[in-house]
Amino acid sequence: MPTSELEREQAHLAKSRAQLARMRERTASMDAAGAADWVSREYLQSTFELRMRQLQDDPTVPLFFGRLDYDEESGLGSSGASFHIGRRHVSEPGGEPMVVDWRAPVSVPFYRATKLEPMGVTLRRRYGYQHGTLTAYEDEDLASPGQDDDYSAILEQEIERPRVGPMRDIVATIQPEQDVIVRADVSRSIAVQGAPGTGKTAVGLHRAAYLLYAHRDQLRRQGVLVVGPNESFLRYIRDVLPALGEIEAGQTTIEAMVAKSLRTLNAKWTIRGADEPHVATLKGDARLAEVIARAVWAHVGTPTEALVVPVGARRFRVPAYEVEEILSDLRTRGVRYGAARAMLPQSLAHRILVKMELSGDSPDDRVQASVARSKPVKAYAAQLWPAVDPAKLVHRLLADPAALQVAADGLLTDDEQAALLWAKPKASPGTTPWSLADAVLLDEAADVIERTPSLGHIVVDEAQDLSPMMLRAIGRRSSTGSLTVLGDLAQATTPWATRSWGEALGHLGKPQAHVEELTRGFRVPGEVIEYAARLLPHIAATLAPPTSVRRSRGELSLVESADLAHEVEAALLREGSVGLIVPDARLAEAERAIASLPHVVLGRDVPDDDLETEFDTRLDLVPASLAKGLEFDHVVLLDPEGVVEGEPDRVTGLRRLYVCLTRAVTSLVVLHTGPLPAELGA
Repeated sequence: MPTSELEREQAHLAKSRAQLARMRERTASMDAAGAADWVSREYLQSTFELRMRQLQDDPTVPLFFGRLDYDEESGLGSSGASFHIGRRHVSEPGGEPMVVDWRAPVSVPFYRATKLEPMGVTLRRRYGYQHGTLTAYEDEDLASPGQDDDYSAILEQEIERPRVGPMRDIVATIQPEQDVIVRADVSRSIAVQGAPGTGKTAVGLHRAAYLLYAHRDQLRRQGVLVVGPNESFLRYIRDVLPALGEIEAGQTTIEAMVAKSLRTLNAKWTIRGADEPHVATLKGDARLAEVIARAVWAHVGTPTEALVVPVGARRFRVPAYEVEEILSDLRTRGVRYGAARAMLPQSLAHRILVKMELSGDSPDDRVQASVARSKPVKAYAAQLWPAVDPAKLVHRLLADPAALQVAADGLLTDDEQAALLWAKPKASPGTTPWSLADAVLLDEAADVIERTPSLGHIVVDEAQDLSPMMLRAIGRRSSTGSLTVLGDLAQATTPWATRSWGEALGHLGKPQAHVEELTRGFRVPGEVIEYAARLLPHIAATLAPPTSVRRSRGELSLVESADLAHEVEAALLREGSVGLIVPDARLAEAERAIASLPHVVLGRDVPDDDLETEFDTRLDLVPASLAKGLEFDHVVLLDPEGVVEGEPDRVTGLRRLYVCLTRAVTSLVVLHTGPLPAELGA
């Protein structure tokens, strides 16, 4: 029998794991064969399989990380109540909870309770683990008056624990200001302006996990999507939601998302072209939405002849002016081009029906439907309101100066129109090397024609780097849902980057969304963030400077040396992951320098059956353009001035450097042979 408190907690952990195994075995024993029909059987089978995956247990991951003891007046029991807080719910056969899901309402005080506002809690306990084994606990007495303690030793240890591999969840260390964002209602759209190390990416992922828990039926039906900046980033965050028991959220990049529109039209079409930065910026301008809308709706014709329809032995006539009234009404209904086109035959048939009634007939709805399907009406409607292919439309706009001039008149200057046109236009959409910006335009055109289905919730990370047209592409996929928008204006590194969150939210279709600013850094150590913050006056003067709340100041070394391999080897002698961040132009040189060291080059093509290898080595060679959103225990940054010079202009280069300087969790070595950027000061 356990004699000490630690032994009792270890016994509770063992019993909880046994109950989780029982729950999994019970789910495995369920059989969908008794369902009434094959649809119900398939649904039940998929539900059982989903539940099995949610109940998977990794013995190296703590099953619970905290405990709350409530007072007797909490209403949770006559003598108070105690709840262990973990990543998922575990219960005894009778239903008594062994572990309570961190997302349950009863768990809220674990993240928000203070001595000033204990929220009915008398004691908050945190647990320390080593490789899944419970080794320590730490209590915080919330019933006694006084000031709140600084970070507990266990909390600080968890925040600073070395990491190797993909990003992990922060469920044990969520801070009060983060928890408010995570638990915001599903109907609210939120933009999070987060300085480096404030955990904005993790907050967005945990918000997705919370919403899937609190609104599972709704969001399972409507869908949840995470949009990241690149495939390497998606692989970096791949394990966070599954670790929290959520496997139903999709993950994609903006490129993959709009490329789907291309493949919908032709399975062979892919994004394989590239634009000059100034051209891509112009194609991403919000004015292009109006250009495309004009080009689509310009296909609606002007009636010059009456519609004549034989019905039985009689002929009924709809004059051209009445047809124009119908067209005008359909244009102003606010529906998509394709939907209005589908309404036109019925609208014409209704006019025929009215004329039949005026002549003394008594037609019913079946007659109207028959008239709408008749050959004269269908041919007349198709001539006035032809079908539009979005790929052919965008192809014509970018290849035909006359077509572009008509659609862009008064919106784009002559020089801008000239810049948009392809230098060597291809003969057809099928032979066109579509660029990302082109595909976004095609996605816009497809939405003008047919409404894009909306998801329940979308999490958008690094949103500051998206163009207005890219933001519109995401916004229309959340037209009836909500958004969590994550980013940092100081880390904007694309020529088309957004200038303010108000502007970005307008393009997303959520102008009333709340903007939350996170400035307290939990990952980047103080010495490193203060050094990087020297760039803020030059790249984002209006933003509040970030602060580090960690007691550890971290380590910053400015080393003037050409011996790259030596610095990397020194970093590898320490515990944790190592990221070697280099200017893109010096990637090959850096790889030669560390050729003898096991490493992975981020962004390089990884075989589909070996995706797990990225981030699973201790040393990652990272092009500066892919560093955004990543974290490493130790970072060696090569040639900061080279990072700046690798961008089209100095401000963008300094923002890229700001990103690279803030990837370290423990130590940063800035390696250079020439002068450091003057903006960093002495």
